[in-house]
Amino acid sequence: MSGFKTHTGKAASLKRDHVDTDQIIPKQFLKKIDKAGYGEFLFYDWRYHSQGQENPDFDLNKEETKDSSILITGKNFGCGSSREHAPWALKDYGFHIIIAESFADIFFNNCVKNGILPIRLSANEIQQLYTNRSAAVIHHLTVSLENQQVVNERGDRFDFEFDPYWKKMLLNGWDEISVTLQYEDKIKKYEYERIVN
Repeated sequence: MSGFKTHTGKAASLKRDHVDTDQIIPKQFLKKIDKAGYGEFLFYDWRYHSQGQENPDFDLNKEETKDSSILITGKNFGCGSSREHAPWALKDYGFHIIIAESFADIFFNNCVKNGILPIRLSANEIQQLYTNRSAAVIHHLTVSLENQQVVNERGDRFDFEFDPYWKKMLLNGWDEISVTLQYEDKIKKYEYERIVN
């Protein structure tokens, strides 16, 4: 996992509350343990009609939202089951940052563990990020994890809080295994002393 400090990218909106993990990645696609390849199934039931044709009315299918790397959405994003495939699908699709009013706790943690930065902003702040209420496209945003700020094209700054432990993990590109490996010598010493004694 690569370190995350500052990211500038196109932002797209998904103006929905209570988007659950089954809507993010439907259960019929959870057939692999590899993290790659899930992006094509992201929001599948909204992106495609029942016969598999692309739904042109869904915001993320519109030309102006292609290649978006920041998703702005409503409250309680990632609720439902704790499937880790949900952040895998978001990451594989190309999202590096999700900005929402609130997140389900397990989903929030799974995002961080998979290198996605989940940011909580107030409903008023999120509304200020939209260019207008009907457009799917927002604009480009710059997000600094170091400064804990989201900056829009007008230069408006939106501060966010982030747990210092998770911040350190993302800044350094660490996952739980790489953190454990930092203590490898101490672990080996402990295990050796247990055997000897």
